[in-house]
Amino acid sequence: MQFRFVHNNINVLDLEKSLNFYKKALGLQEVSRKQAEDGSFILVYLGDGIGTHQLELTWLRDRTEPYNLGDNEIHLAFTTTDYEAAHQLHSEMGCICYENPSMGIYFISDPDGYWLEVIPAK
Repeated sequence: MQFRFVHNNINVLDLEKSLNFYKKALGLQEVSRKQAEDGSFILVYLGDGIGTHQLELTWLRDRTEPYNLGDNEIHLAFTTTDYEAAHQLHSEMGCICYENPSMGIYFISDPDGYWLEVIPAK
C-alpha cells in the first residue's frame, strides 16, 4: 500500500479576497473548482505550477464568523528563489506577521489569519 500527499485544506470567509491574496503573495493559480449544486459551498484548488501538491480553499455560504484558529501553531511553508524580493513584496502588502532573522525565515498571514512560512530556496 502506498499513499501520496495530495493537498491541504483551509476554510476561508471571502473566497475572492483569498484567491487574490494567494495569487499576489505566492503566485498560486486556480487548478480546479467544485461548487455544490445548491450553492452551499465552493472548493477551489490552487497550485504553484511546479509540483503536484495543492492548497484547497473551502468557502461555505452560510459561514459569517471568522474561523477559530486556536493558537495557530499549524502552518504551510513555501520556498522562494528570490527571498529578498519576496520579503519586499510581502512588506509592501503588509502581511508579514513574524520574522526570525537568525533562522532566515519569516511568516505572512492570509486574510483569514492563517500563517504561511517563507523560506529561501537552497
